[in-house]
Amino acid sequence: QVQLVESGGGLVQAGGSLRLSCTASGIIFSINTMAWYRQAPGKERELVAVSSNDGTTYVAESLKGRFTISGDNAKNTLYLQMNTLKPEDTAMYYCMAPPDYWGQGTQVTVSS
Repeated sequence: QVQLVESGGGLVQAGGSLRLSCTASGIIFSINTMAWYRQAPGKERELVAVSSNDGTTYVAESLKGRFTISGDNAKNTLYLQMNTLKPEDTAMYYCMAPPDYWGQGTQVTVSS
């Protein structure tokens, strides 16, 4: 049974940083492409970043320079480092593994 558990969200002031974690079980993390998505109230879920099984990473163009995706194979954990946070980054952040496994989400709220 695949389980994805996110953590690390919270309330932070604009300009601050957070690191989100997604711990996976039931899958072999190192051979799986994993991704972070987010969904703000009233908006569609959007792709934030991807860590591919070939070692390459992708970050949405609008977030480049502020967000970084990485993983720790030994800990079966995916990370999302978010710096210089803005109020518009406020959203529920989800971890995703193919074909369609999702975590419960972790809330990020950025105050102005």
